[in-house]
Amino acid sequence: MCEKMNVLRKFFGIRSFIPGDGLRGELPTSREAYRNLARIALPSVCEMVLISLIGSIDTMMVGGIGTEAIAAVGLVGQPRMLMLCIFFALNTGVTAVIARRKGEGRRDVANQTMRTSILIILALSILMTALGLAFSRPLMRLAGAKADTIDDAETYFRITAMVIPFNALSMAICAAQRGTGNTKITLYVNIVSNLVNVLLNWLLINGIWIFPRLEVTGAAIATAVGIAVGCVLALVSIFFSDKDHAFLHLSLRDDWRFNRPAAKAVVKVGGNSMLEQIALRIGFFLYARLVAQLGTQAYASHVVCMQFLNLSFTFADGIGVASTSLVGQMLGKQRPDLSHIYGKIAQRIAMVGSVILASTIVALRFPLVSMFTDDPTVMRLSANVMLIVALFQPPQMLSIITSGALRGAGDTKYVARVMLICVAFMRPVTAFLAIEIIQNFFTPVYEVISAVASADIMKFWLSYEAPQWALLGAWGASFLDMTLRMSLMMRRFNEGKWHSIKV
Repeated sequence: MCEKMNVLRKFFGIRSFIPGDGLRGELPTSREAYRNLARIALPSVCEMVLISLIGSIDTMMVGGIGTEAIAAVGLVGQPRMLMLCIFFALNTGVTAVIARRKGEGRRDVANQTMRTSILIILALSILMTALGLAFSRPLMRLAGAKADTIDDAETYFRITAMVIPFNALSMAICAAQRGTGNTKITLYVNIVSNLVNVLLNWLLINGIWIFPRLEVTGAAIATAVGIAVGCVLALVSIFFSDKDHAFLHLSLRDDWRFNRPAAKAVVKVGGNSMLEQIALRIGFFLYARLVAQLGTQAYASHVVCMQFLNLSFTFADGIGVASTSLVGQMLGKQRPDLSHIYGKIAQRIAMVGSVILASTIVALRFPLVSMFTDDPTVMRLSANVMLIVALFQPPQMLSIITSGALRGAGDTKYVARVMLICVAFMRPVTAFLAIEIIQNFFTPVYEVISAVASADIMKFWLSYEAPQWALLGAWGASFLDMTLRMSLMMRRFNEGKWHSIKV
């Protein structure tokens, strides 16, 4: 027992996390260090996980309309994320810069950065809205929409495109608050926003009380209203905060002129992150399009399983927010040793959480997928893909948390290169090869098996058609991408080159 306790202390104790360049000052106790990270991480984890759960409820409600509705709403995801990628990139810069200014104690510069970021985001978001409305149908076709899904997909996309300015502004303010470690505010903003979304989904999809039955259009309206509510709450959090105590506080009486040094600092970090976001969105877009070509049932199974992958992603992302914030703040205080330690603490939490989540997914995969659909083929296929989702957990969590720490340090150029290699290139190429090989060889292999195999083996083989086997191959390809991504991020973090990056 004592030997096991010693192993655990060594694994979780912060003295084993001290980087190669040594200590730069006094260390907190292990309990204090874990508590510091948990103080920021817990609200963020709750926020991210609850948002993901609410998003899954959204999909369940749409699923009540039919398999085509699930596929149509799912098709909107990647084009919409592609349009938002510029804001994700800028928000990475906002979080990293404001976290560093918090560590330096430069409150005025942080608020100046926030004002300039808002000006940039408002201008870009209006442009993105115009482009989205102008090219909505071509984007849906490019995403892989078919005759049975394109009308609903276009309607959903156009309605949500109209609120991109509200969405972008809300994300920027929340990104800034996370940089200061104020994750309770972002929890409140996003939970209220998503609860409004779910309530309106129930009323507008099904036509409850005085509301008309609008189905997919109702789901889109509910999403748009929820985003607008979130934006109002985010603005309240920063304009009506306690001026004497809140690190971030804005007023209409402030100097709102564009500030070049503040913009340069955000763009320096966010510019590299832009390459990362473009790589991510192109890779995910191509991958989703490949899967969409496998047919409505296969794509519906893909959308169902993505709900659970996104849930585990958000758990890791919540911890990653704390890692990003603390790494940036500690570097601002000239304590790269503490930055390294907090990154390692986040990784340890990820390892434990990933094992728990993977075990839960394996054990409960059948009842979990049955919440989304009653189509027997979709349920059976989804349950098998869920085994791959379980395998995803350790590499996905470690990759997300470690890349979050690197972003907090401003090492976005390396993260962008990894995403370009793994997501934009490796994932779609390997998925394409897996799909082509499986589909081209399915018939001849089937004929060989049917000639020599027993009835039981044939029963298993015939339980899927070629596109459904191809879906399993595509998910296997994405697992290879995630494993390589984790390995590269971990190696970079352990090298410690990011300790000396200036923001």
